[in-house]
Amino acid sequence: MIKRFSVFLLLLGLGAIFATLLFDYTPDTELNLTGHYYATHTAEDIGATNIVTAIIVTYRGLDTIGEVTVLFLTAAIVGLVLARVKRKAHTLQQDAPRGELLCIGSNLLVPPILMLGAYVFITGHLTPGGGFQGGAIIASAALLMLLTDPLRRFSHRLISIVESVSGLMIVSIGVLGVFLAGGFLDNRILPTGELGTLFSAGAIPIIYSFVGLKVGAEFSSMLVSFSETEDSK
Repeated sequence: MIKRFSVFLLLLGLGAIFATLLFDYTPDTELNLTGHYYATHTAEDIGATNIVTAIIVTYRGLDTIGEVTVLFLTAAIVGLVLARVKRKAHTLQQDAPRGELLCIGSNLLVPPILMLGAYVFITGHLTPGGGFQGGAIIASAALLMLLTDPLRRFSHRLISIVESVSGLMIVSIGVLGVFLAGGFLDNRILPTGELGTLFSAGAIPIIYSFVGLKVGAEFSSMLVSFSETEDSK
């Protein structure tokens, strides 16, 4: 009884804090100094029409690398834990029933899904989207294949190579920015091109392509690990 009452008081206190923040909130009438600079100078400085992408990849590129690193550590921990669980389980080898229509539909849908994912991160500097969104779409193709055929096996080595090479290329491009442009992950190591065209924004499309491949590989790695652990029960 005392425990439940303590939890109730805690929730009541948190509710009061959030209610105070909500009712006392007053929106800013104008952008702060940093926001104003981003809004007025990003297109000119970076060459990207999508200001959000320009900020994520260049101005706060180190933070983006940190986010990708956290995702990598999560995938690595999931793979490590599930690998230990799988070793303790008995492998069950049997063919699961698969519908022919389901397999045909999966084979038809996977290539367009992969193309859509690539399109989203390649054009992230022009339209809403980017590496994380495109990578998640690519991983959904792996999920579809696993749902269609739960006993399907993916190459962990290939996934690891894609993930490792993508991460190495992101860091390498970032270092090139130090020597060839204004700083780490400065996209102006390549010409910014004409605003609004595909070949614009300097190295941003290349950086986001590697981010998309890295994120897609990490999500796929977790999905494959979960699938193989379920099959071994």
